[in-house]
Amino acid sequence: MNTDATPGDQVTTTRDTQAIWDRNADWWDETTGEGSQFQRVLIGPATERLLDLRPDDVVLDNACGNGAFARRIAQLGAKVVALDFSDRMIEKAEERTKEHHDQIEYLVVDATDEARLLGLGTRRFTAAVCTMGLMDMTTIEPLMTALPKLLQPSGRFVFSVLHPCFNSSDGLTLVSEEEYRDGELQTIHSVKVSKYIRSTTFTGLAIQGQPVAHYYFHPPLSVLLGTCFDAGFVLDGLEEPVFDEAAEATTPHAWANAREIPPVLVARMRLA
Repeated sequence: MNTDATPGDQVTTTRDTQAIWDRNADWWDETTGEGSQFQRVLIGPATERLLDLRPDDVVLDNACGNGAFARRIAQLGAKVVALDFSDRMIEKAEERTKEHHDQIEYLVVDATDEARLLGLGTRRFTAAVCTMGLMDMTTIEPLMTALPKLLQPSGRFVFSVLHPCFNSSDGLTLVSEEEYRDGELQTIHSVKVSKYIRSTTFTGLAIQGQPVAHYYFHPPLSVLLGTCFDAGFVLDGLEEPVFDEAAEATTPHAWANAREIPPVLVARMRLA
């Protein structure tokens, strides 16, 4: 469910967003654990392929939430500095981390604060990642400006977002229709998109039942990728994962039913 939102200035909206995620943190951690269906089936595998981790990598994990992917990075042998602007999310991440303590450092850092990001260390990281976090940030320019200074030469940045074309606008409607195909009545699942090209802000529920609706900040692909290009990145990897027949659809309009339409986009940017 989405409703139009008209946030105030960026600083105020960032604080409001931070407060919302502090309130959602316990429920979110209990509900998603080590990853939702989206994370386990779509986002995680694609991100790992594009990140292509090596044992000597030092990875900056932005908007880490409860640390599920940070722990996966450590399990794969790399070191990780994991950031989130929600104090409570970082507390939950630390509580969940039972192994690889020497490979993970959790910090409360706002990814819209460029000065705070740069304080992490110039040329410290070989790679960076942001798993489903860019659309929760009031602005992504500070992060994109900081990353080229934080990353080593030819460093890579892998991010995942709700697919800007199909699953990120407040003009989205999930559709189920019955029609005859090859002489049989079949249910056809699709999406109807009525808004896309303008950057919009709206509130919604990532998972039904979460305590507080949160802000989404939706840019079209031209703005999202353009911000990366302006910072000196080039696009050198892209995946649009979809659910297959093995995925369980929990509702009639679940994305697991729309197997021809990617609900997320995972991209790898690399410094030119």
